[in-house]
Amino acid sequence: MSRSFLFVPADSERKLEKTESIDADALILDLEDAVTPAARPAARQLAASYLQGKHNIWVRINPIDTDDALPDLEAVMPSAPAGIVLPKPRSAADAVILAKHLDGFEEQHGIEPGSTRIMALCTEHPAALFSLDGYIGATSRLYGLSWGAEDLAAAVGASSNRDENGNWLPQYELARSLCLFAAAAAEVAAVDTVFTDFRDLDGLLRYARKARRDGFNGMLAIHPAQVDVINAAFEPTAEEIEYAERIIRLFDENPGSGTVGLDGKMVDRPHLIQAQRLLQAYRK
Repeated sequence: MSRSFLFVPADSERKLEKTESIDADALILDLEDAVTPAARPAARQLAASYLQGKHNIWVRINPIDTDDALPDLEAVMPSAPAGIVLPKPRSAADAVILAKHLDGFEEQHGIEPGSTRIMALCTEHPAALFSLDGYIGATSRLYGLSWGAEDLAAAVGASSNRDENGNWLPQYELARSLCLFAAAAAEVAAVDTVFTDFRDLDGLLRYARKARRDGFNGMLAIHPAQVDVINAAFEPTAEEIEYAERIIRLFDENPGSGTVGLDGKMVDRPHLIQAQRLLQAYRK
């Protein structure tokens, strides 16, 4: 799974050129918030050109219920992006609609069926929070779920989504948690949202480490300087790898045991599953 997803405005040829030297696991060419309506036709062509011959490049289209969504897809799908980021879905039904469009575009352009993945920004509408379980089994294209607090705050008329210390207010921490649990229930990646203060790399490191601790698999980025910090935060330490290997080895040596002792503590099956997941992610 990818650790870092870097947003790049699709209307900036200069910023697109700079991505060649950035070590992000994936790029997201943004046709939505970062691009004005007047600039979208040119941005679509830039994105389509940039995508050719490249791997793990995603595109954030405009919301599926807007007039811009299909022109976005018509422009970029011939270049076979790795995936589509779906903004502002009202429910998983929007991801299903997108998946059906992708079926047609893949057939039209000779792209491997089902290869274009979907990441839904699943909390940007207040109503969406009440139906996140709909992503369970919604579409096999679903790579992961991420979330956003800015559109959600605007929708409820909030003046801020963080407290005086920069921490999420409880209602947005709830949205974050629901995204995490919905992704786990759907058995897809959970990708934490952006850290908006791109100059505060120490703060980003603390936040990204917390995200990994909480169970997120990766994180969105808005500035190239954030990428290395996020990648490092989502890499397991040597100590974590060694401990996971010891847990797995102990259970291998004690087949049929539900609990084993390690360093004076009892370790059970949930610890084994966690260790297996850590090593699986590390070895990919």
